[in-house]
Amino acid sequence: MANEKPRLKIKYEKEVLAELQKTLGIKNKMAAPNLTKIIINSGLGEAKTDNTAIEEMVRDIALISGQKPMITKSKKAISNFKIRKGMDIGVKVTLRKDMMWYFLDRLISVALPRVKDFRGVPVNAFDGQGNYALGLKEHTIFPEVDATKVSKIRGLQVIICTSADDNEKAKSLLSLLGMPFQKV
Repeated sequence: MANEKPRLKIKYEKEVLAELQKTLGIKNKMAAPNLTKIIINSGLGEAKTDNTAIEEMVRDIALISGQKPMITKSKKAISNFKIRKGMDIGVKVTLRKDMMWYFLDRLISVALPRVKDFRGVPVNAFDGQGNYALGLKEHTIFPEVDATKVSKIRGLQVIICTSADDNEKAKSLLSLLGMPFQKV
């Protein structure tokens, strides 16, 4: 994996880029939408009472992403949630370049087909600026995570950031890359 290009990136350069230029009417290939980064995030509310939750999720997200995640801390105290300022409450990692392409390829071709009763990802999860937010209920859909070592199944948020300036361009980029959107 060290020297070879990601499979999805090769597909983008050879097929998707030309198709995007044709359908969107873009003359310069540098102006075509591209992926910029992918953020994987998991908020752990139970971390305030269970100290092993953070360690376990750091291990699992490191396996999923191939990169060590950072631990997020609370910015302010919220008494109703029994959270103090500076408390560990989540885990996140930002993927760029080749790691981003490898992760997206595994997400589309391996992880999403393992979701129970999967009918496609929602079409309305774009933010208006070309970014797509996908919520996963189980982090165990990734084959890298050993389900026997997991004490509790937790959710993940995957945010796919693109250079597209609107939702339609980002949707056409992701669907050409193979993202299985729901049929409307």
